[in-house]
Amino acid sequence: MSNLEIYCVTNKKLSFLENTTLKLAAVGKDIFSDRYLKCDNKINIYDREKYYSELTFHYWYWKNCLNDSKKDWIGFCQKRRFWIKSEDDKKIINTNNLNQYLLDKIESKLNDYESIICNPIYVSGAKKIKMMKRGWRNLIKDPLILFQKQKQTIAFHFDMHHGHNNLEKAAELLDENDKNQFVSYINNNNFYNPHIMCIARPEILEKWFNTLFPWLEKCEEVFGFNDLKDYDTLRLYAYLAERYLSFWFKKYTKYKEQPWVALNL
Repeated sequence: MSNLEIYCVTNKKLSFLENTTLKLAAVGKDIFSDRYLKCDNKINIYDREKYYSELTFHYWYWKNCLNDSKKDWIGFCQKRRFWIKSEDDKKIINTNNLNQYLLDKIESKLNDYESIICNPIYVSGAKKIKMMKRGWRNLIKDPLILFQKQKQTIAFHFDMHHGHNNLEKAAELLDENDKNQFVSYINNNNFYNPHIMCIARPEILEKWFNTLFPWLEKCEEVFGFNDLKDYDTLRLYAYLAERYLSFWFKKYTKYKEQPWVALNL
C-alpha cells in the first residue's frame, strides 16, 4: 500500500484522470459522479469557489478529512498539472500514458523531509513591450527593471498580472513572524515554486492551512469580491496563496523540490 495520497482538484470531468491513481476532487459548476469528492458539504467555503479555485477543496479537506488521514504523506495537484517521478519523462507524457509516470509513493530515503514542493519557475524575461504596458507604474520608479532580470521579481510580475501593489498589500496582513521576510522574498527573487501544489506530512499541512486561511480571510477585508474580475484578479486569493506557499514551506519545513508536468487539455 502506498504511503502517499494525492488529490487532484478539477472543475471539469476528465475521463483520463479517472483511470489514474489520483483521488479526484470536484470544484465548480459541473455535475460530477461519485468518482469525485465534492466539497460543497459539511464545513466549506464553496460559495467562494470562483475566487479561491482549488483552495476551495483544500479548505474542505482541512476542515473535514485531514485529522482522519492514515497516510504518511498527503498531496495536492490540479487538472492540468501533476506530480511526476522524473524530469526526464516530461516530453513523452500525455493523457494516455500519464498514470505510469505519476508520483505514487515517497521513497524511504526521503523520510527526513517534511514537505515536497514544485520545481520552481522563473518570472523574469517578459517582452519589454509587455512590461511597459502592464508594469509602467513600476518602471517609472525604476527604469532598470526593463534591462535587469534580477529586478523583474515576483512582486513586479504580480503587479503586472494581478493588480498593482496587491501582493504587498496582502503581505502587510501577515503576522510579524512572516511579514517583513515575505516582503523581502517577493522583492528579491525572480522565481518561485508554483501552482499551490504541495505534498506534506499531515501535521505540516495542519500548520500550513491554519496559517493560510486566516490570512486570506484578512485579505478578504481589504480586497473583497465585488471588484475581482477576469484573469487578472478574479482568482486573487489563489494567486496570493501560490506565492505565499513558496515562501512558507521553504521557511518552516525541511523541503524537497519535485518535478511536475503541465498538460494541454
